Amino acid sequence: MPDTEISSIPGRHFKASAHAGQRLDAALALLAGVSRAESQRWISGGYVRLNAHPCRASQRLREGDEIEATPPAAEPLELVPEPIPLTVLYEDEDLLVIDKPAGLVVHPAPGHARGTLVNALLHHCTDLAGIGGVLRPGIVHRLDRGTSGALVVAKHDAAHHALSAQFRVHAIERVYWAIARGLPRGESGFSDRALGRHPRDRKRMSVRTRTGRQAHTTWRVLRRYPSSRCVWLEVSPTTGRTHQIRVHLAAAGLPLLGDSVYGRERGHALAFGRPALHAVTLGFRHPRSGEWLRFTAPLSGDLEALILRLDQQEGRA
Repeated sequence: MPDTEISSIPGRHFKASAHAGQRLDAALALLAGVSRAESQRWISGGYVRLNAHPCRASQRLREGDEIEATPPAAEPLELVPEPIPLTVLYEDEDLLVIDKPAGLVVHPAPGHARGTLVNALLHHCTDLAGIGGVLRPGIVHRLDRGTSGALVVAKHDAAHHALSAQFRVHAIERVYWAIARGLPRGESGFSDRALGRHPRDRKRMSVRTRTGRQAHTTWRVLRRYPSSRCVWLEVSPTTGRTHQIRVHLAAAGLPLLGDSVYGRERGHALAFGRPALHAVTLGFRHPRSGEWLRFTAPLSGDLEALILRLDQQEGRA
C-alpha cells in the first residue's frame, strides 16, 4: 500500500491531493494498486481523464486534481498450461519459490506466447488464473530471460498483494552473483544513478536520462581473474528497476560477460551465451505468517563451468 493518505470517491475516481507534483502515471499506479506500466497503458489507451479532460502520463498533478480511470474489463485468460519442468525450492498453499533456468521467459510477450514460466505455472498450479494480471498470473517480480535463479510466485490474490507490497517498499533481500568484464580498483562499490529509457533506443535502459527512477545497487568482489580481466561479483540491488544490475555495472565499467545489449563484447576471449547473472538469494516475509524466509538457488551449470574455466586459467583448479 502507498505510504501517503489517499482520499478516493466511489468507483475509479481518485482525488490526488497527496500526490501533487508527481507524474500522473506514477500517482495513478499507487492510487489504483497497479504497476506503473499498467497505469501508462490505461492512459495511452484513453481510459484515464484528468479533471474530465484527456491527459498524458507525464503530466504533473496539482492540488485538487481529480483522476477518473475506467480501464477495460479484464479479458478471459486464454493461456495454455504446458508441462514445462520446474525446479521448486519451496512450496506451500500460499506461494512457491522456483529456480528459474536461463532462457526461460517469465511471462508471455510479443514473440513469446508459449513456453514461458506462466505456461509452466498454470500446469503446476491449476488455480492461478487472473492473479496479478491476465497475462501474468501469480507473477510478483521478474528475472530477465537470460538470468537464472530464485523467483517467488503467489498462489492467490492475498499473497500476491502482500508480496508485491514488500517489493514496493524494498523490503526484499536479493543477492545476485555476476561475472563482469574489468578489474575494479576497490573491493566494493555502489551506484545510485537513476534509470530510464535510453534516449535513442527505447528497448534499452540507461543512466543518461532526465526522467529516470531512483535505483540503488551495491557490489563487492568475490574473486578476481587478472588473466582474463574478469571479476566475480556479489551484487545487491535495493530497488528493482528493469535491467538495473546490467546497466549500473556497465556504467561503472564492469559490463556483464555475455551481455550483448549493454556489454558490447567486441571479440572478448571468453564467450558466454547469456548475461552472466544468477539470482542466488531471495528473502522475504511469508505473506500469511510473517515469518522471514530465505532461499538459495544453486549456481547454474553454465556459470559453474565458466567459473571453473576462469579458475583454471588462473591456475587455481
